[in-house]
Amino acid sequence: MAKPIGASFIELRQVESTNNYAMGMVHARMAHHGLCVFAHQQTAGKGQRQKQWVSGTGKDIILSLVVEPFALAPSQQFLLSMTVALGVYRFFNHYAGDETSIKWPNDLYWRDRKAGGILIENIVQGHQWQWAVIGMGININETSFPELNRRPVSLKQITGRTFEPVTLARELLGYLQTAFDQLQSNPNSILADYNKAFFALNQQVAFKQGSRHFSGIIKGVAPSGELLVQTGVEERFGMGEVEWLI
Repeated sequence: MAKPIGASFIELRQVESTNNYAMGMVHARMAHHGLCVFAHQQTAGKGQRQKQWVSGTGKDIILSLVVEPFALAPSQQFLLSMTVALGVYRFFNHYAGDETSIKWPNDLYWRDRKAGGILIENIVQGHQWQWAVIGMGININETSFPELNRRPVSLKQITGRTFEPVTLARELLGYLQTAFDQLQSNPNSILADYNKAFFALNQQVAFKQGSRHFSGIIKGVAPSGELLVQTGVEERFGMGEVEWLI
């Protein structure tokens, strides 16, 4: 029987990347389902599209989770991504309120500002999906973001409160466990819940696809993970194919 998420919790003062650390444990055969690696400082954090995730020392949640993907096929990787995003969303929503949302594919948003992100790295051999290492960065106490040109936001900025990141990280793991339980018991509900929490759902949004600039109404996400946009006809976009211009 798989250990519950967070049964093993490694806390590090500093690390290059929690995902790299967790992946090293997988390759060394020292990892198991539910293993978590938390860092107070990350010197070379990774985000989507080879971007760096920046965080102040001891201020935020910097966490990687190792999971065995149960009976999921490699073609179902976005189902796992949605499950994780739901866990993170529900955790943040508990503190920040109903203006929390999930921006496709797996960014955490509050209003129109980014509060966190998820990066999943997979180990697939042949037709078997063996491991997923899930990196999560969530802005908790940070109030200064000089390196970023977007408009990030932290839980402290939203609530006016200062939090203990390790305590919240352990609480987040409970929300993730609940989401994984839902995945196992009722996988069809994951897509519906993900779409309910979708950023800019049924709103007009501007996009860029190569040299093409266009706008369309967000209709949610398909089971395959494609973004559904109504532009007169329904168009579908895979991850990395379009850039949001907001």
